[in-house]
Amino acid sequence: MQLENNYYWFESALTDDQCDHIIDLGEIEMKNSLQRGENINALTGDGKDKSSMLKSGLHKDELVMQGNSTINEIKNKEKIFVRDTHISWLNDNEIYSWINPYIHGANSNADWNFQWDYAESLQFTKYGKDQFYGWHADTLPKKPPLWDGKNPPNGEDYDEVIENNETVCIPKGGWELKENRKKWSRDPNQANKIRKLSVTINLTNPKDYKGGNLKFDYGPHANKSRFHTCKEIRPRGSIIVFPSEIYHQVTPVTYGTRYSLVVWCLGRPWR
Repeated sequence: MQLENNYYWFESALTDDQCDHIIDLGEIEMKNSLQRGENINALTGDGKDKSSMLKSGLHKDELVMQGNSTINEIKNKEKIFVRDTHISWLNDNEIYSWINPYIHGANSNADWNFQWDYAESLQFTKYGKDQFYGWHADTLPKKPPLWDGKNPPNGEDYDEVIENNETVCIPKGGWELKENRKKWSRDPNQANKIRKLSVTINLTNPKDYKGGNLKFDYGPHANKSRFHTCKEIRPRGSIIVFPSEIYHQVTPVTYGTRYSLVVWCLGRPWR
């Protein structure tokens, strides 16, 4: 995708009090998740978390996508250690009300004018020392179709389990293969939609951490301007909006802790 504007930003859009409020909520939810026995390690590209990757005997330095490498240039993609962060999920109408005007403003001011009508849950992300997120794009396959919870589509023979508060349909005999699982949405706001816009908000004073830079990869057609470090997001409370198809990463934090808030905006598939 070639665009006149690859991202749009608003410097220090949120106040210190708003950033502190989000951090407090995110940390509380992380503690609550741990008390419920849930994993707060963000998943890597192959569905494994940090701990399971390290237990496999693979050394992190061998797996991190470093420098200017892109996913297409990496061998053994299924073994790449893509991500090392801690996360929690927030659904707070007040926070949505703070950021929605900026999302709509960016979509218009950048001349994207993407059609979207729903925002996913807010992902609160915590990067400690040496934590990172390798090259990736936020686009995912189309969200699953709406299911009434009674009759699995196509008349196939399924087992049903509850996973992350969602009903997951697993074809008989497919328990051991995660890729065989078929999820069917019970949320009409997400059914049959794709991610179109990604939003990242820096919640941390830049003096409190080093590293943790948001970088973009605009693709080989961009030539010398292919890789770009997004310095505009460093001021606390700054909001960056960009098309979800653009490859990006967060470089390892070398000092302190970086807090951020991420949300994805969904719409009907491109026509």
